[in-house]
Amino acid sequence: MAPAPERFILVLNCGSSSIKFGLFAADVEPVPRQASWSGQVQGIGGAASEFKAAGAASEPVELDSQRPYNAALALIRERIMDWLGARRVAVVAHRVVHGGARYFAPVRVDAGVLADLRGYIPLAPLHQPFALEAVQILLAERPDLPQVACFDTGFHHTLPLVEQLLPLPYSAWERGLRRYGFHGLSYEYMAQVLPERHGDAARGRAVVAHLGSGASLCAMQGLCSVATTMGFSALDGLMMGTRCGALDPGALLYLMEIEKLSLEQVGRMLYHDSGLLGVSGISADSRVLLAREADDERARLALELYVRRIVREICAMLAVLGGFDLLVFTAGVGEHSAVIRERVCAGLGFLGVTLDDAANAGDAPLISRPDSRVIVGVEPTNEEWIAARHAAALCAPGAVPRAGAPLRVSP
Repeated sequence: MAPAPERFILVLNCGSSSIKFGLFAADVEPVPRQASWSGQVQGIGGAASEFKAAGAASEPVELDSQRPYNAALALIRERIMDWLGARRVAVVAHRVVHGGARYFAPVRVDAGVLADLRGYIPLAPLHQPFALEAVQILLAERPDLPQVACFDTGFHHTLPLVEQLLPLPYSAWERGLRRYGFHGLSYEYMAQVLPERHGDAARGRAVVAHLGSGASLCAMQGLCSVATTMGFSALDGLMMGTRCGALDPGALLYLMEIEKLSLEQVGRMLYHDSGLLGVSGISADSRVLLAREADDERARLALELYVRRIVREICAMLAVLGGFDLLVFTAGVGEHSAVIRERVCAGLGFLGVTLDDAANAGDAPLISRPDSRVIVGVEPTNEEWIAARHAAALCAPGAVPRAGAPLRVSP
């Protein structure tokens, strides 16, 4: 029998109202895909916060109202230390949403790298500051503990130049205004697991739909990103839970010039008050809207627009790929909402997409019928494992570069 692991890679995935964590065995090669233990604190800063560990029921927790995020991190550390006992954490990996034009490859974090990454907070205000807060706390309390930043923009470094450019004056490109793409750790996992599941279809022309509270599409060819819906920020592309997705910039000029909304008010609207929540006036959760759509016209309209935008953007991905062989749904909505998947695929019926209703209802890995011209699948994402793998590779003996040695990308 193999000895129990003594060292672990801790992966932290920090959002504005939740912190997910996973502990992966550090002394096993390759890093196991399944975390040895995982959990999350959710509802941070809200009226009701709770802690949930894998395989256990949620439990309510009280967090310091003045510093709820710090309190949530302290709670996670306390629970992890209890679980570890005499064992220890060897390295911490962080999902960092934005690496800007400088950071694509995972990197060891020191004070200089942290300062660089703070400069990208305006580009990802829902995630960047919270991940960096966790990094800062650990740097102060455990400067001996290696920390690795893994970037959601990294997978999209293969985007061709024409996909990166924004149709603005070229000087904007020179200042770093470009299409970066996000959800990269999720798409990187798909590039790893889909060939195992679907073989050559995954290595050909594939579209992956990451549909969660945030949502995007990625067109892959040869398992590399060649187009994606999110761009300079995580606001672009698909309609999301509370974010607008692609929007006529003239509407923003109107809101600011004619309706006199401040920059802060417009930012709040785009990030927090739009999407499913904004159109429906009810909820950002598609499950709630599906339960209400029969009796509520705005709930029905919000879902119709949500699906319409997904279908339209998938077709845009196909224009880049020249068709597609595989369509895969992932993330919370993509993995668990058979109704949304069915409606999206119905909108793609003219392309020969047909679903097996029973397989779709069961969230099966393969949900298309044998006669479908396109293979359609459902694949749970595993961003934490991708981050753990990067941390293990970067911090292996003899493999640790100097802190802050990023991959630089020139325009």
